[in-house]
Amino acid sequence: MLKTIGIMGGMGPASTVDLMNRIISMTEADSDQEHIPMIVDNNTRIPDRTEAILFGGKNPAPEMALSAAKLEAAGADFIVIACNAAHYFIPQIKDKISIPILDMTEETAKLLIIKGVKRAAVLATDGTIQSGFFEHALERVGIQTVYPNEEQQKLVMSLVYNYIKKGVTDVNDLPKEEMTNLVGDLSNQGAEVLILASTELPIAFSIMGLRSDAFVDPTNILAKSAIRMAGAKIRKSHDN
Repeated sequence: MLKTIGIMGGMGPASTVDLMNRIISMTEADSDQEHIPMIVDNNTRIPDRTEAILFGGKNPAPEMALSAAKLEAAGADFIVIACNAAHYFIPQIKDKISIPILDMTEETAKLLIIKGVKRAAVLATDGTIQSGFFEHALERVGIQTVYPNEEQQKLVMSLVYNYIKKGVTDVNDLPKEEMTNLVGDLSNQGAEVLILASTELPIAFSIMGLRSDAFVDPTNILAKSAIRMAGAKIRKSHDN
């Protein structure tokens, strides 16, 4: 029997739907009954994670703990979180439930080790970068990190907050040329891969048609890990 995935969502809503869609599309199944049961809490009351990490904003951990408890009570066997920055708060909530939380940063680090990566660029929100939790996960396995410069980081933050979180999805409105230049600059700094470490970024890159084998999508990695943990198989077309 397949385990039930609990998705802690609302951070943001588009990322929540994106994660759920990926799990569905990548699961090897020929009928409704062969798909993985999922319980989703699209909890938009969870305070902004970047605001909390950088500026002393309201701590999202209590609301995240409520969401985790709700998912456990509803029958989830384990939890995945549809937000990179929210993983910073996992230590504050994991002891409040008796089911595991699958860590996106750790799963990403494991994959990069398998690929033999030594130097990775990280595209993320200010909160994720300045908290250092993604960097620490990579450093623990011997991977160096590269980041955008100050102006480029403002572009990344704008792409997340002023475009995707606000529902701007017209490719003509998105800063495709600027992001293409940013990607090229990070590659020139020796980055072997570029980690899209904000769940809005893979959505934005897909809309803009930016694709490369060097892009690493933690949301995709988390979805695959969740499928395996649930006891299902990944479709052959996605198993790489």
